[in-house]
Amino acid sequence: MHCSILRKLVFSGILLLILLTKTNLFAQTVDPNSISNEQAVEFYKKAKASGLSDMDIEQAALQKGYTLDQISAMRNRLQQAQTSAPTQANRSATDESRRKIADSTLVKVKPISKLPKEDSVRQIFGASFFENSAMSFEPNLRIATPRNYILGPDDELVVDIYGNSVDNFRLKVSPEGTVKMLNLAPVQVSGLTIEQASERIINRLRTAYSTLNRPGGGTYSTITLGNVRSIQVMITGEVTRPGSYTLPSLATAFNALYQSGGPNSNGSYRNIEIIRNGKVIRTVDLYGFLVDANLKDNIAMQDQDIILIRPYEKRVELSGEVKHPALFEVKQGETFKDVIRYAGGFTPNAYAASIQFRRNTGKELKVGSVQAEEINTLIPENGDNYRVGKILNRIENRVVIDGGVYRDGEYPVDEQTNTVKKLIKKADGLREDVFLNRAIIERKSKTLRPEIIAFDLGKLMSGEIEDIALKREDHIFIKTIDELKEAYLITVSGAVINPGTIDFHEGITVADAIFKSGGYVEGGIPYRIEVSRRIQKDTASIPSSQNVRIYSLDVDENLKLNPEDEKFKLAPFDVVYIRKSPRYEQQKAVTIAGEIMYPGTYTILTNFERITDLIPKAGGMKAEAYIRGARFYRNRELVAVDLNAILEKPSLPSNLLLQNGDSLRIPTKSETVRILGGVQNPSVVNFDPNFSFKDYISQAGGYAENAWKSRVYISYPNGRTFRTKKFLWFNSRPKVEAGSTISVPLKATKEDRQISPGERIAIISMITTVAISLFSILRN
Repeated sequence: MHCSILRKLVFSGILLLILLTKTNLFAQTVDPNSISNEQAVEFYKKAKASGLSDMDIEQAALQKGYTLDQISAMRNRLQQAQTSAPTQANRSATDESRRKIADSTLVKVKPISKLPKEDSVRQIFGASFFENSAMSFEPNLRIATPRNYILGPDDELVVDIYGNSVDNFRLKVSPEGTVKMLNLAPVQVSGLTIEQASERIINRLRTAYSTLNRPGGGTYSTITLGNVRSIQVMITGEVTRPGSYTLPSLATAFNALYQSGGPNSNGSYRNIEIIRNGKVIRTVDLYGFLVDANLKDNIAMQDQDIILIRPYEKRVELSGEVKHPALFEVKQGETFKDVIRYAGGFTPNAYAASIQFRRNTGKELKVGSVQAEEINTLIPENGDNYRVGKILNRIENRVVIDGGVYRDGEYPVDEQTNTVKKLIKKADGLREDVFLNRAIIERKSKTLRPEIIAFDLGKLMSGEIEDIALKREDHIFIKTIDELKEAYLITVSGAVINPGTIDFHEGITVADAIFKSGGYVEGGIPYRIEVSRRIQKDTASIPSSQNVRIYSLDVDENLKLNPEDEKFKLAPFDVVYIRKSPRYEQQKAVTIAGEIMYPGTYTILTNFERITDLIPKAGGMKAEAYIRGARFYRNRELVAVDLNAILEKPSLPSNLLLQNGDSLRIPTKSETVRILGGVQNPSVVNFDPNFSFKDYISQAGGYAENAWKSRVYISYPNGRTFRTKKFLWFNSRPKVEAGSTISVPLKATKEDRQISPGERIAIISMITTVAISLFSILRN
């Protein structure tokens, strides 16, 4: 918050208490605890509206006998009320409005001048110190009393007596500068330090305690500072919130400046005068604190001190590659080096060899530059705008070698690397697999257009051609033999553990390829290995339509080749196929469950086993097995199979060959029939062998109005479905069995459509024409 919280806390209690007295709300001292937060805010507003000055209110409250403890209690109450209400920073009506950027706490003002491509809003160095609402810069009232603290009216002294006698006094310094205790004469303490005042008070107390603080006396006393008085400080000039401020007597110059919001946009951060009794006792330079953390100017304030913030005399802007770009105030005698120091120095990317600036000549702007050797001596002028640029993204002495050398990379252009041969030597020489017939240099011409210089690397290294001089940013590309050809691979597929591609090596055999692929898998056979090879140059005895050669080899299970096949070497891009044994395969199993003697999983022994062969394996069916309801599944899908029919006649096509994962479930007999679809009451009814189809429909309440009777179908437990058949005008219904589901489809409803007037005319015209024609026929 930019509002002075400390100022409100110090005076709000006093304002409230004196207002209560002046408005005669209470005949005596008011207990702050009896006042609500709402009343406190309301009384505070009335006090401000009454026109009372802070000094008048303070003096009147003290004269009415209010203690500093009561004032402190009221401060806490008003703090709660003040902080709970929404606040808004008010920098001053006289100060020009300041724009704020979300990612910065610095004050923004209009630029002195504008460099190309620069933002039109800049930052005042040091303003963030006063703009930071999260920072508290209040005086610490809980510290030990400073030895040089000067007592004054309204200060409170705490006197503790201990030892043979015990007593305690809280002595308030009167407006006349005295304190009074017991029935003793007053003691003058105003203008004294704590130590001096303690000596006077102890001397006066010896009237009542003769041995007080004497060796061997047994009675001792300590005197400390209790509540401190308030002082009045005036802050004026180029300040954000000028005015009179009431502060604790322990407040310093920085406390007062922070409460006032600091210098405004025209205020000086380096020429702040503290005036006491009409004389300037200290000139504050905030840069000493902001840059070097120097607190020498943070002196203690006294009552009626004046802080005067002068307008700035010289201010320059520094932007670009410095750590803290902003507007900086410059004192007489300071150089551009000092400005760089205030900005935190250059960033690592700063181009410090020459710094551009613009300067106001009084008539127009002129541009200039600051060379590196001038930074220590150049005296900035008011309104200068300096910009530190970035270094260029280029290297002044680099060459790059890439490819067939042992240590490729960047090298400086010097006496050891200024030619191609010298650079190759610096890179530890050429690799054994280097391609010598050609190398290239990529170079930029004088107009920065790319160009290529090609040369014979072998002849250059043997001295047959002259060495080539290198220039900055040359890039030499040297290739290896393998880089200039397609990667040589061999493909191994089939019955090996790790099928895929492997690298080609000179002299590699089929056994080597199988070995690199992990060896044979179970079932892989070492004979009938096939190698497929591309036809390249040797096309003799090859038909024109043939594009590959096929070779067949035998390899021992222990990866031993016979002498003939040992001579056969693989070529790049060969494909090696390893076959499996024709009778080797993984075990296949089927599952049978339900009303069977031995349900479980059974292995398929041959490739010709069918569904009916599974029943004997499981020991046959139990007596309660319902064969017509048996359900056969393949790949988790129901396959409609009539088990009863295929058991009676195994030659039926529905007696399927068994496959791995098939399952058969034989249930007990169901005693219900389900009726769905276009009936009045879809339901499940009991199965009765004496019921006809119509009886079951009647059990469901009969057909619905839109039932499609001719399309009724029945689904049986084994998954088979049969529909109603029609012969002439008669419907032939499927037989209802136990566990069946009768489904009655519904007819699609047709929307009634109104006949258009045109259609009515056409119909009437047609009827009229037909009637006339009939009449003519009958008449003749």
